[in-house]
Amino acid sequence: MAKLIEPVTERLQLRQWRDSDRAPFADINADPRVMEYFPSTLTRAGSDAGIDRQIAHIEQHGWGFWAVERLEDMAFMGFVGLKHTPGELPFSPAVEIGWRLDAPYWGYGYATEAARASLAVAFEQLGLEQVVSYTALTNQPSRAVMERLGMCRAPETFEHPLVPEGSALRRHCLYRITAGQWRR
Repeated sequence: MAKLIEPVTERLQLRQWRDSDRAPFADINADPRVMEYFPSTLTRAGSDAGIDRQIAHIEQHGWGFWAVERLEDMAFMGFVGLKHTPGELPFSPAVEIGWRLDAPYWGYGYATEAARASLAVAFEQLGLEQVVSYTALTNQPSRAVMERLGMCRAPETFEHPLVPEGSALRRHCLYRITAGQWRR
């Protein structure tokens, strides 16, 4: 097992997942508002499988898509973090930054705050040269977070191979930030 990294910000703790996160994360993944830019909501089994993948990634690397907890009340909010991209994506191999927070936590800057801490890990601790993020073209809220982070949109778009053909969500955009851009 790799040395565990668990960033802390002014308001948030990014940490390894706990069994107590499973039920609230399943609720988040079953919410059509949260999953608007994904092909479907997730069942409890699908949500648990996602947690299991994140736990395994964090155990292997020390970092990943961390569970996010608000420090003021220890409320579980969702996830934010870094992970290796699936190999079938046209820009793989790469490390991506991503997030999924429960709807009551939207609009308070939590995703941006936690993502900045994740980028600090990527560039200051891991020594990565670049981090990417991607989403459906229509996902303006996530694209706004990417832009607040200083990420630059790549000119090309791509068809996400894991999104069903014919879906309005299949066409994706790619954002990037380099270590040099982060330091500036």
